[in-house]
Amino acid sequence: KTSFWTKICCYLTLVTLTGMRGLSNYCLSCCVNSLLQTFSATWEIAVYNINKGDARNVALHLKRVLEAMRGDLPQLAPHRDFLHCLDQNRFRRKINVQHDADEVFLSILNLIHQQMDNRVLAGEIQDLYKISVETHLQCLKCNSIQTETSYMLSFPLYVKEDDNSLEGCMNSFFEHQELKGINSCFCAHCGTKNSSRQGVKLLSLPRILCMNLKRFRNSRGSTHKLDCRVSFPETFDFSQSLQHVFSCRYTLYAVVVHSGYAMCGHYTAYVRHRENERWYYADDSYVQRNASLFSFFFFCCSRTAYMLMYRRDSEEWRPRPELSG
Repeated sequence: KTSFWTKICCYLTLVTLTGMRGLSNYCLSCCVNSLLQTFSATWEIAVYNINKGDARNVALHLKRVLEAMRGDLPQLAPHRDFLHCLDQNRFRRKINVQHDADEVFLSILNLIHQQMDNRVLAGEIQDLYKISVETHLQCLKCNSIQTETSYMLSFPLYVKEDDNSLEGCMNSFFEHQELKGINSCFCAHCGTKNSSRQGVKLLSLPRILCMNLKRFRNSRGSTHKLDCRVSFPETFDFSQSLQHVFSCRYTLYAVVVHSGYAMCGHYTAYVRHRENERWYYADDSYVQRNASLFSFFFFCCSRTAYMLMYRRDSEEWRPRPELSG
């Protein structure tokens, strides 16, 4: 009995100290669990009043599970309904297979946008993450330029097989690329496929900036993972790091981590608590505050960081209070 009650007291103390609730791992749900911890740390989502929907409505079930995760109860937060909701949308078709965290993240945001009846509210939620860019394609034969405006919900940053930095990965993303041979593009002015030069220009940055460190590579029908070092700062300023007019400073508040191999691994998350500004580590049902461990392994080594979540510091953001749906 002593041992049992000692464990209970330790567990209650851990929950009280952490201010976070863990999540059970159902059928390799560690990927979804880690993303839910980052969504929970994204307080901007919690202010929306979403109270309509059925068993397949991702926005409604996400709202419910986030409310449960922010509670002070000692037991694990219930989230099976949210997992079942994803299954109802035929997302987790192979339940006992690990999924890519970035693909799950984008699918959740897209399903929210598709399923909400209130289109204005759906647009505001997506705008939290929307990165607007303009792609320039210059024909190297006639020098004519074609432009196209598009948006992304996360930055796809490819890492190299050696030491990387976040700034270096972003500079590589915006470097001009020459498209030749089989990669040549059709030129409307010439009426033929010609070698071209492609470039990307930022048009706007979101409140929440998600960066995906592309570690997985496909080669000869198999997928492998790059366990190379990627260093990233706690604060990031576009005006100092890129040749753009933006003067936006961002602060890191969540990191999704992948450990193991491409086809057999595990996802965990580090998140910064909004109120006490401390870092917490979430590994499914296990939650622990350990800022010093985070500082050492990630700001110095960062060998398995997969997704980085930054929040813009430059302005106070509030949704219009009359919106609900």
